[in-house]
Order: sequence, then structure tokens, then C-alpha cells
Amino acid sequence: MFRIRRIADGYTEANAKALAAAEAILSTHFPSARERDFADLPARLGRPGKDLTTPLVLVAEGAHDEVRAALLAHRFASPAFVFLDYLGVRNGGIGGGLGGALYQRLREITADIGGIGLFFECLPGDGAHCRAAAETLAENRKRLTFYARFGAYPIAGTAYELPVGQDADCPPHLMYDSCGRERPLSRDEGRAAVKAILERKYGWLCPPDYVARVVESFADDPVRLNAPKRARVALPVTARHELAVIANTRHDIFHVKERGYVEAPVRVPLIRDALRHALKIEEIAARNFPDRFVTAVHDPKLVEFIRRCSAETPPGKSTYPYVFPIHNRNRPPKDRALHAGYYCMDTFTPINRNAWPAARQAVNCALTAAALCLEGRRFSYALVRPPGHHAERQAFGGFCYLNNAAIAANYLSHFGKVAVLDVDYHHGNGTQDIFWDRADVLTVSVHGHPRFAYPYFSGFDDETGGGAGQGFNLNLPLKENASPEEFFAAIRKALHRIAQFAPVYLVVALGFDTAIADPTGSWSLRAPHFNELGGAIAAMGLPTAFVQEGGYRTRTLGPNAAAFFKGVLGRI
Repeated sequence: MFRIRRIADGYTEANAKALAAAEAILSTHFPSARERDFADLPARLGRPGKDLTTPLVLVAEGAHDEVRAALLAHRFASPAFVFLDYLGVRNGGIGGGLGGALYQRLREITADIGGIGLFFECLPGDGAHCRAAAETLAENRKRLTFYARFGAYPIAGTAYELPVGQDADCPPHLMYDSCGRERPLSRDEGRAAVKAILERKYGWLCPPDYVARVVESFADDPVRLNAPKRARVALPVTARHELAVIANTRHDIFHVKERGYVEAPVRVPLIRDALRHALKIEEIAARNFPDRFVTAVHDPKLVEFIRRCSAETPPGKSTYPYVFPIHNRNRPPKDRALHAGYYCMDTFTPINRNAWPAARQAVNCALTAAALCLEGRRFSYALVRPPGHHAERQAFGGFCYLNNAAIAANYLSHFGKVAVLDVDYHHGNGTQDIFWDRADVLTVSVHGHPRFAYPYFSGFDDETGGGAGQGFNLNLPLKENASPEEFFAAIRKALHRIAQFAPVYLVVALGFDTAIADPTGSWSLRAPHFNELGGAIAAMGLPTAFVQEGGYRTRTLGPNAAAFFKGVLGRI
């Protein structure tokens, strides 16, 4: 098993290790690359340099996060295309599935940016164009065959292979991969691309007269490729615009039947069926993640209490807290209900026999959504219950037991900065508490003012973070009867702050209890408003994991969710 991941920066510990491993692999295969192409690479990732190119590093990681293969490429802005510099596997070659997986992901990235295609160099495989040993020529032919599987072929009939100096005896082919683009590469596009490659990548080597000569040699329109007459059908570029949905398959075992308990099992199938009808979604099974991802966010004593209390509560019964021993927390009582008051912040979030397994599987769903973001998915959606954003480091409440969104965000934070946007009607006090003193995770919440809305004690606009996290928590509380216009004014402020923070990943705590007539809210958003909200969030252009929170009006829950994700995918 392995995953493909783009290295967003070189500053987190996980990214720094992966980048060092990638450099070691690629410099082994390409000794000349180390000094020229890896200099200051961590600082250059994710941002265009003076040459208007942006480096891209992809790695294939094994089960223990060890880097097994890597590639370095550069994105060119004008014209828009990608140039593959180096691709290598730790144990040699580019086969075994790892090289192909990396190359395919780069094709997908090229298609996503709307580029004219993917360019790279490959040495000739015949003695007429390259004076090399037979073994070297055979290896070159293997590489050409490898790339031909994807529909990448040498550009024919140009002077690109013209040696720059007299000593060059094996000039490379310039290869082109359309990455699924239906329109062939035009002469003008080819000239613009090769001019950019020679001037920006090889400006130190290629004099202006050489560049002009090669550019002028692109005479065919469209550009001609040296493909065999019976070329194999190229491997397609996998569409990445679909929504990946990870639904909690164990949510339905958790059902509190007391009157007025609106967090009901019907919520998940209503949303899932609406999405199936309205959109092309890919339903993915949740992966199993160890408890260390949970205890990295929550106090282990809280986690153990929820687990044990759930197991010890008799079937058909619920444990409700009714005493809250705030004055002597060092002497917990043995009685289960009394002990619950140590950890629960309200009287309406009971624990029953199925609370722990349902909440724990919701965590697996959220972590799977986060992992898919790491692996190149643009949008993933953890369709879960019970919700999570009220669960603090040391407390649960508000129908929430474990903070799914915060656990996902913390996991992603090992690979780059993360912003958490909470659009639930109620303030995500748990998420704020967990990241209060951290500067690598920005928490932003638009919610009903705590003067009238749960949780009542948190969510004021003067709560901005503490310690290292000062300024990295933004609350935008709104009045009880806030209009859709006032809601979107707050959303614009939230997205502006997120843009300033410049995160690598976005986690959205997604509540639909902002809808008109929701039994727990007082606002008036309708389906067109949710469509607009989804489009505004997607316009951030970030890999985004959506994690379901509230939304309790069953009549409109499905249509509102479908409208939101239509907006995310650019549809009305």
C-alpha cells in the first residue's frame, strides 16, 4: 500500500523528512540535479520564483510514511503547462507501479490547471541519435515505452535535439503529453512552451540565437508527434472533480429516542440519497485509524471515560450527567452518572451502549476525508453523526463526543498549515478550545451569538486565541434574526482571513442548521443560499475536507446539502 502526496512546504517535520528523502532518491538517479534544482526548494514550494515557475514535488509514501518514489516538476504560468524535471523510484527504475502512479497524478494536476499539456525530456533509444552503450540505449527505450502508455511521445520535426555545444553527443527528445486535452497542440502553443522552457529552465546554458533557432523550427501546425502508427490507447486522466463521500456506516446504531432529541439517524440517509440523486459522487469506505489520532486532540482520560461509560451502560439505557463537580475535580466519584459531570458540559448529551462505537467510526470517516486531501482529492466529505465540533479537549456535549473536524485538522497540520471554517449555526467551542494556543491551525467560525445560542459561554468576538495562537481564532457572531445578506457579509470576512493565512488545507465544519425553520436555529437560509456558500468556499482553491455537523430539519436537509455541494462543484 502507498499513497501519493504533494509536498506543500518544507517546514513541518513530516514534510521536511519527505523532501529530504525525495532529494536523496532523485539525486541518486540524476547526480547533477542536487545543487541546481534542490537549492532553497523548501522556500520555493507553492510560490512562483523569479522565472515565473512554481516547483511541484510529489512523493509515493509507504504504510509507515517512508518515501519510496518521488518526482520534481515545475508549473509554468504563461503559457500554462507543467514541465517534469525528474522522476525516480528508491530502488531504481520507474516501474513497479510507483513511477506510473506518480506520473498519472502529475497528469491529473496538469489537467486540473487547464494547461496545454505536460512536457519533459527523454534520452533517445537508438544509436543514430545517441552515442551510448547498448545497455544505456536499452534503458532509454524502456523509458520511452513507459511514457508511451500514457500517450506521451517525442515531438517530431524540430531542432530541439540540436546540441548546444559540440561536445553534446546525446541530446534529449522533448516529450509531450496532452493529459487528455481533446485539441492538439498548436504551433503557436508549442513555440511559446519551448521558448519558456529554454529561457527559464536552461537560460544559463542556451544563448538567445540558439533559443530563436529552436523556436522557429516548430513549423508544423498542429505540432507533430513521433508516435507509432498503431499507438496504444493512452491511459485516461482520472477525473478529480467528483465528490468523495465517506459515510459513517455505524451511525445508525446510536439512537437516543428521548423526546426532543433531534440528532436522529435519519439525517445521514437523507443527505446521502439527495447527493446520489443530484450529483456524481464516489462513495468510499472509511479506513481504520489508531486511537493515537484521537488522543492527540482529546485528553486520554476523556477518551477512556467515553469508551468505558458506553460499554458499561446497560442496553436500552442512557447515562445522563446531573452533577457537575467543578470545585473538586481531583476526586471523581465512582457512580457513572456522577462521573459524567466531570466531562460533560450539558444535561442533554447522554452516553449509551452505542455512543462510543458510533463516535469512533465518525472519527475514522473524518480522518479518511483528510487522508484523501493529502492524496490529491480536491473535495472529500465525511458524512457523519454524531457531530463533533462542541467536543473540547477535556469535555463533551452538544450531541458531540469526539471532535471529528479537529482530529482531521490536526492530522493535516503535520503536512502544512490548516484553516478550519465552521459554518454551523452554533459556535464550535470544542475546535476553538483545542487549537486555542496554536498558530499553525487557524479557526474561523460564523455562528449565532452566544447571548442566545448554544453553547452560550463561548464564541464571542473578543476570543482571538492565546499564547502562540493569539490572532489565529476569529469569531463572527451574528444576531438572532440575521438575514442571508448579513450571513454572507460574515462569510466574506471569514474567507478573507483564511486567504490571509494562506493555508495548505481547509477543513469545513458543515452545519445546515442555518436553514430556515431548523428547530435549533433562527436564521433563514434556503437552498440557493447554500449553493452560493458552497461556491464561495470552493473558490478558495484549497484541498477541502467537509465534516458534517448540525442540520435537523429533515424536510429540507437533503435538498440543502445537494444545493451546497452543487455549488462546491460549480453547478447550480
